Amino acid sequence: MRHRIAVVGSGPAGLTFARVLHRHDHPVTVLERDPSPDARPPGGTLDLHEGLGQLALDKAGLRPEFQALSRPEGQAMRILDTDGTVLRDWRPRPDDRANPEIDRGQLRDLLLGPLDVQWGRGVTQVVPGPRDGVLVHFADGRQETFDLVVGADGAWSRVRPAVSPVAPHYTGVTLVETSLDDVDTRHPDLARLIGDGSVAVYGVNRSLVAQRNSGGHVKVYTKFRAPLDWHTNLDLDDVEAARSSLLALFGGWAAPVLDLLRHGTAFVRRPLYVLPESHTWTHVPGVTLLGDAAHLMPPLGAGANLAMLEGAELAESIAAAPGPGDLDEAIRAFEEQMWARASRWAKITTAGLERLVSPDPAEALALFDQVQPS
Repeated sequence: MRHRIAVVGSGPAGLTFARVLHRHDHPVTVLERDPSPDARPPGGTLDLHEGLGQLALDKAGLRPEFQALSRPEGQAMRILDTDGTVLRDWRPRPDDRANPEIDRGQLRDLLLGPLDVQWGRGVTQVVPGPRDGVLVHFADGRQETFDLVVGADGAWSRVRPAVSPVAPHYTGVTLVETSLDDVDTRHPDLARLIGDGSVAVYGVNRSLVAQRNSGGHVKVYTKFRAPLDWHTNLDLDDVEAARSSLLALFGGWAAPVLDLLRHGTAFVRRPLYVLPESHTWTHVPGVTLLGDAAHLMPPLGAGANLAMLEGAELAESIAAAPGPGDLDEAIRAFEEQMWARASRWAKITTAGLERLVSPDPAEALALFDQVQPS
């Protein structure tokens, strides 16, 4: 029996889930509110861990294609003091493929492959039914019924309320992102500062990280502790006003570090929200969640990896379930496994954020020494 399955969201979780189901010859409908794959910037680079994201790509049969696109050299990390002193300069071995980087856009295109995504299908509500499946309401007023709806639609999931009343809460840390293009040609000094991977600087309750993407593109992320409304009197669309505000916030730091902000092209505010570390729900037949929709945690390299592996594992469980009753039991078992693993990672990343944006910058350096291979 072929179950009518929809996954809401075309991020790493939703696409990995759909791609593994496709590999098992099981049809799946991918519902995405964006009107096209390129409707908005895909985001920065991801490091895919050997036992998480890369394992998920194995299950999708895509490891060789990933290896051709990924950048093992992007694992390199340099840490500076706020005065510009180099504190750590770690570079991977040539054969080190534990956490190679890949641009989010490249990963999306790799996963999309043959999938038939329904673009411009914004979901507004998901209503589980007692017997005739799960009713999905769309922004255009239409409705459709499925046997299973998987919410992979991120932090502000429209699927989550069908299983859980919990909403994300603010961590007290805000991220502001900017970027530089063609860095090797236009800003060669900054290119050398960043190296092949990332450069990070940690101060009192604030940090700055610049991360190389492919094609000479660099993402710059500032993080700092602030009230949620810290920007009330600041127009972030005014690039020069935003730049001046950040330069003042990081005042006194080394000139080359501040140049990463001086040459930024635009500034985007991203307050960091999380779900409770042990977020679970009473099982609802016909609905489940993946990734940030299920366990939103600080962005410390685990979220997308977990989401992809969950998508692959759920797809394999569904492919192995012969009947409707078996499908529901498979999803129950998957949820229990997901909750346990996600809770462990949520605790790790929450503690990590506390140390990376800390009153004592030495905490960040100690964390790097703890997790980075020698």
